Amino acid sequence: MRYAGIDIGSRSIELVVVNDACKVLCRFQADTGFDPMAKAKKIVNRVSYDRIMATGYGRNLFEISFDAPTVTEIKAHARGAWTLFPGSQTVLDIGGQDSKAIALFENGNVKKFEMNDRCAAGTGKFLEIMAGTLGFKIEDFGKEALMAEKGLNISSMCTVFAESEVTSLIAKGQSRQEIARGLHDSVIRRAISMINRVSSEGDIVFTGGVAKNLCMTTLLSEKLGRKVRIPDEPQFVGSFGAALLALEIG
Repeated sequence: MRYAGIDIGSRSIELVVVNDACKVLCRFQADTGFDPMAKAKKIVNRVSYDRIMATGYGRNLFEISFDAPTVTEIKAHARGAWTLFPGSQTVLDIGGQDSKAIALFENGNVKKFEMNDRCAAGTGKFLEIMAGTLGFKIEDFGKEALMAEKGLNISSMCTVFAESEVTSLIAKGQSRQEIARGLHDSVIRRAISMINRVSSEGDIVFTGGVAKNLCMTTLLSEKLGRKVRIPDEPQFVGSFGAALLALEIG
């Protein structure tokens, strides 16, 4: 049997197919674009599966279009992270549209979570916009930030006001790397605040595309004093978890 999990996010769509032994058979990723269901259909048509489960912000549309069961991002990321790192107690997921900290029971079930989904602050979208404002490629943003010995204080976390503040700092001749470091510091402060409200010990599994940002992972480990574990493909953890849950429903 083949079980698929699809994570329809605000920035991208990921699909993973596993077998009965929970081994990943294939995975695909695409930009969400303006028509998520058209993109989802195109990806789904590339694979064969016996059962599929959807997660992400577009899961309800997928349920209607494909008559498929759905699961929340919280449960999907928890299941995927715990399977990749058995015994994990905490998951931090920072995606394009929201961020969440999840505490787990010993069996991997969700104990408690905190979520920021009301604004772009502290999300991948925030970092993407700030990277563009500073003239950096998003894939280089974290490395550039780590080149600064200290970060400049960024007083606003509202994307619009922060962008204006960054533009003002650039006009004053401030170092782009120090501005970048300050922006990462501000995002990390929000992430740590969420984590501390759900969990105070144990390793942290960092999922979502932002986990590829070296500055984010470095600062998170340094400031919390806890080991941060990064999956090989952190952006696929949600879809992997959904595929595992599709398998488990029997």
